[in-house]
Amino acid sequence: MDAAQLKRILEAALLAAGEPLPIERMEKLFAGESDAPDRRALRDALKALDEDCAARGYELREVGSGYRYQVRQELSRWVGRLWEERPPRYSRATLETLALIAYRQPVTRGEIEDVRGVAVSSHIIKSLQERDWIRVVGHREVPGRPALYATTRGFLDYFNLKSLDELPPLAELKNIDKLHPELDLNDPDGRADEAVAARPEA
Repeated sequence: MDAAQLKRILEAALLAAGEPLPIERMEKLFAGESDAPDRRALRDALKALDEDCAARGYELREVGSGYRYQVRQELSRWVGRLWEERPPRYSRATLETLALIAYRQPVTRGEIEDVRGVAVSSHIIKSLQERDWIRVVGHREVPGRPALYATTRGFLDYFNLKSLDELPPLAELKNIDKLHPELDLNDPDGRADEAVAARPEA
């Protein structure tokens, strides 16, 4: 199979998939064919597709779950106006909890509370799980066997990360509001979540 045809097939698959495509799934596109491309040929074709996007409003990006086409970050301000619904807003308490899980995983709720100095409400943990940003990966072998939380591939995909190695150093996170502009803090001091955390659990 020539390189031009391979590029066209991969481009079509990426556009049709509706989700990131890992290399393994791309290989299955050619299962049983005598001239099936090897992994190196696939990566070369993906690199060529990425170069084709250089002057376009979208890019080919590798995230945790695979490769996808996406609008360039610098254009999201305008493209986002296509949708009337505003993105969800997250409090400082939610972002701090997520950051602690991302940088210290696997970590328990109690360990998060020790660092933050306040209780972490069940609402925060539940909302992060519903977003598919965190999940339970085990239990700490101590009395009560508290759940251990870690980030998911969904977290990597949302934040445009290929792996956790791409997280910025903690020293650079001086202003958590700038962790990701779209998160749109509606409660900069986290008072709403702290109020929930202070209430007795049902």
